[in-house]
Amino acid sequence: MLIEGLYSISSFQSNDNSIDASVVLNKDHEVFQGHFPNNPVMPGVCMMQMIKELLEEAVSSKLQLKSSSNIKFMAIINPEKNANLNVNIQWTKEEGMYRAKSAIVFDATTALKMSSVYRETSV
Repeated sequence: MLIEGLYSISSFQSNDNSIDASVVLNKDHEVFQGHFPNNPVMPGVCMMQMIKELLEEAVSSKLQLKSSSNIKFMAIINPEKNANLNVNIQWTKEEGMYRAKSAIVFDATTALKMSSVYRETSV
């Protein structure tokens, strides 16, 4: 985990080329003290990192983000109000690359939709 203690995984299901995970944000993490004081917001880059880490778990390999497109931040995630997130990732492996379509949802609200391509890395 790149940002230790930011979230924990409460459930993780990976079948074929699909991941359904539930994560719980640590509302007291120092990231939220700076982003933003007295009005915590989950940083978009942290959401993107979370997706990469969950995909790495499913494919048992370290990945590096190669490209992203159609990144849509659709709702603000306040960890004090919406600490429980559902993450869905649909992925395929083509020519050594992992192509993924992802969504992060809380309650019935979609916070992020993203298409991305990752490559395996040894680092």
